[in-house]
Amino acid sequence: MSRRLLDPLLLRLLTNAFPLWVLAGGALALWHPPWFTWFTGDWITWGLAVIMLGMGITLRVEDFRAVGRTPGVVGLGFGAQYLIMPLLGWGAAHALDLPTPYAVGLILVSCCPGGTASNVVTFLAGGRLALSVLMTMASTLAAVIMTPLLTKGLAGTLVPVPATGLLLSTAKVVLAPVLLGLALHHLAPRAVRWILPVAPLVSVITIAMICASIIGSSADALRTSGGRLLVAVVLLHSGGFGLGYLAAHLARQDPTVCRTVSIEVGMQNSGLGAVLARSHFADPLTALPGALSATVHSVIGSLLAGWWRWRGAGGAGQNQRAGGAPASAPGAGAR
Repeated sequence: MSRRLLDPLLLRLLTNAFPLWVLAGGALALWHPPWFTWFTGDWITWGLAVIMLGMGITLRVEDFRAVGRTPGVVGLGFGAQYLIMPLLGWGAAHALDLPTPYAVGLILVSCCPGGTASNVVTFLAGGRLALSVLMTMASTLAAVIMTPLLTKGLAGTLVPVPATGLLLSTAKVVLAPVLLGLALHHLAPRAVRWILPVAPLVSVITIAMICASIIGSSADALRTSGGRLLVAVVLLHSGGFGLGYLAAHLARQDPTVCRTVSIEVGMQNSGLGAVLARSHFADPLTALPGALSATVHSVIGSLLAGWWRWRGAGGAGQNQRAGGAPASAPGAGAR
């Protein structure tokens, strides 16, 4: 790999442009799906695991201790996740008078826990990664109860949630790689210093591939599904990002916490929603909101994170520690 490719300024420029990569990948996937549909199944699982490992090496034990000293912040994100999103999903489905399969699918997605991608976008946006990981874990653990109950209450359908599979998947994709990265941070600092500059760009490429794969696999349905479903999904996630930020702001949290809560609330485990829809509903269209949601929240989250980076979140305050002390930007090559 050439010295130019590893230039910190070039790496940062490529990383900051990640909303463009996501949009370009989605457009190409609609045009020629086979270019991206191969990236599915285990590829996505391992891709996310590698991303979480890369994020884990930026963390210290103290980051989690600092979050533990303010458990109310985790509770704030948890409450916002399971209050704001389900109500937005129900409201959008009814306001736009969506057909029943789309309405049920949208409500189901809105009742799912925070997605793993929220940790990636928080990392890239200069939010508080340790806080994001803990909020994702908390909402995922609670999903075993919250997702079926909320779906039953808002959509009139009780959707069983595969508790063991969900917890094992989260542990495999989120917890284990983060803990391994955390260990490497303390045990292999030289290797970590070598990996840090390229970790954000690897995250960007993987997000773009995942979004393009989802779009490609649902390309025909997306072309013919009509505008109302797209509008509903955009409203769901835009409202989640906006109201999540507002909730943290009203709770008088600092900007990095506001960004983290915003991203955590706005980004759902849409893959879980799509899988549950396929498993428990006869109409295959019920799964389409989940597939569309995964792309929409990634694009909106990428745009927001890119905006925060360009405004200066990627400078001295990038990846600010949970305890409030700034750290060096992962993309800057310094540690």
